[in-house]
Amino acid sequence: MSVWPQLRESRVVRAGRAPGTVLRCGLMDTMLADLSVSVVFFFEQALDEDRLAAGLALALERVPVFAGRLRTVGDVLEVVCDDAGVPLDGYEVDGTLVEAMGRVASVGAQLVDPVDAPAARVGGVPLLTVRVTRPSGGGTVLGCSWHHAIGDLQSFALLMRAWSAAVEGEELPEAELVEDQDALLDKVLPGVDCGRTGFRLPDTAEAALLAREVAIGPRANRTVQMYLGDAELARMREEFEEAVGRRLSSGDVFCAHLVSVLRELDNDPETRMLTVPVNARRTLGLPASLVGNLLSDIHLPYAPQDGPAALAAGLREALEGFADDHLNMRANLGFLEAIGRSRLRDCVPLGFDPERRRFSFSNWSRFGLYELRFQGQRPVFFSPAANYPLPWVSWTVEGFHGTGLLSTVVLPARLAARLRGAEGRALLHRFRDPADALPALAAAVSKVI
Repeated sequence: MSVWPQLRESRVVRAGRAPGTVLRCGLMDTMLADLSVSVVFFFEQALDEDRLAAGLALALERVPVFAGRLRTVGDVLEVVCDDAGVPLDGYEVDGTLVEAMGRVASVGAQLVDPVDAPAARVGGVPLLTVRVTRPSGGGTVLGCSWHHAIGDLQSFALLMRAWSAAVEGEELPEAELVEDQDALLDKVLPGVDCGRTGFRLPDTAEAALLAREVAIGPRANRTVQMYLGDAELARMREEFEEAVGRRLSSGDVFCAHLVSVLRELDNDPETRMLTVPVNARRTLGLPASLVGNLLSDIHLPYAPQDGPAALAAGLREALEGFADDHLNMRANLGFLEAIGRSRLRDCVPLGFDPERRRFSFSNWSRFGLYELRFQGQRPVFFSPAANYPLPWVSWTVEGFHGTGLLSTVVLPARLAARLRGAEGRALLHRFRDPADALPALAAAVSKVI
């Protein structure tokens, strides 16, 4: 056994039936075509890889886009559901499951095989990879990476539910493919948009700054993971609700609290912008079973002097008025169509603006990822994996055993160090009571603050 993962077995999983469906990627899909998303599940017991592979084959028959390949025809990106397959590799590594949890947010942790998204544009590259790692101390690490052009987290969660049901011998959920996303959106979007697009075309100077930010990312930024238990979140929510006189969600208050803590530690008095991606399926009356990228954004200004409760209330109001005031998908489509597909790679989401410290808060909770079962086991920990450390980006999911909230945030190195320090921990956990009962794993995984 070695501290470096050792390949034990490699296979390609296929459904065994190629529907041959061709999906025309929309403008939003194409905007995401250079990105992959990687996540990791941790299970306390060993999982049988043959059963995992057999279940995945059934799931891929239900959601065939994940076993397909991309191709570029002219300036249009397409997905061919040809059942080319998904690589599933088995590894062994020296160490414990807890030690693996501590590495999940580190670049080079080798718990997942990231999909090569840019290379996949011309075909021949898998759109989903699966790595199964067995630590010598027991347990199973299941790392998955998928190409963002074929779907958002809702789409991936649908695949995972189908995979779980197949392994457990249960009925698989329905899945619906979108053969032309732009045509679908044109039918369901309001005729008049909010007038605010979520993208911009940077000028030459800004493009150079953004390219530099990407180049120095691994050296300049650090990833921090933090866990807040249910009790401290409840206290936070109660205080914020009392301050603003209205009901708030745990996601609202945690987002506002996190942003406020970071601004205070950064000694930043400026008004900044907050970006929150939103799953638009429900707003548009579309089924949860629809596979694709159906996301919009909320963009809110935030002045530190306003306080976290006011920010939480502003976020709640924006979410409640999302369809009328913040649904910018038609504006996005109009903007992207106007510049043309050939220039989509030059486009930048408004949420990526490191120079102005624009914070992006992605809420991945309530997708049912802790409800998955493989051979009777539910994951004890789930986390995004570090693909590339770009600053001012965060992902929040349920924490250990599906309790509390776990946030993974990428910050400039000095600010990350302050957050990990005594002052940062005190600010972050000011709603925690020493008597709070926390999951044992919360203390065992020392890198989670």
